[in-house]
Amino acid sequence: MSIFNYTEHIQLPITIDKAWSFFSSPLNLGKITPPHMNFIITSGNGHVKTYQGQIITYKVSPLLGIQLNWCTEIAHVNEPHYFVDVQRKGPYKMWHHQHHFSPIANGVSMTDLLHYELPLGFLGNVMNHLFIKKEIEKIFSYRKQALIEIFGKYSG
Repeated sequence: MSIFNYTEHIQLPITIDKAWSFFSSPLNLGKITPPHMNFIITSGNGHVKTYQGQIITYKVSPLLGIQLNWCTEIAHVNEPHYFVDVQRKGPYKMWHHQHHFSPIANGVSMTDLLHYELPLGFLGNVMNHLFIKKEIEKIFSYRKQALIEIFGKYSG
């Protein structure tokens, strides 16, 4: 069993409340997801602000244009400091994604902590090394750029 970790940090020139408002709306996920992933919320509750126990279903094409159904649950919420989404059904054996928000001078610091495990044992580990880790890095890089375009660059 190999659990992989990924961490991403960004500072934005907005308040923690504005950050929370943006990230706690599932509808904004599409704004920060690369277009080639064809991200579509299918659960019908995308208009509801994030809450503990919330189930969000969507279709996404993470690799090679293959469309997958994905179901996540918001497992923990501590407004406006963090929330955690976990995969209930999808391509990963395990997906645990923490979103942390901290106020800083003239803005907010955001940290994503991702822990994931792939199916297929050794083969899954090889796939992670060859392309899945790189795809995750590309997704978060796109997300970072999209956030800078939406909110501006943090200058301290």
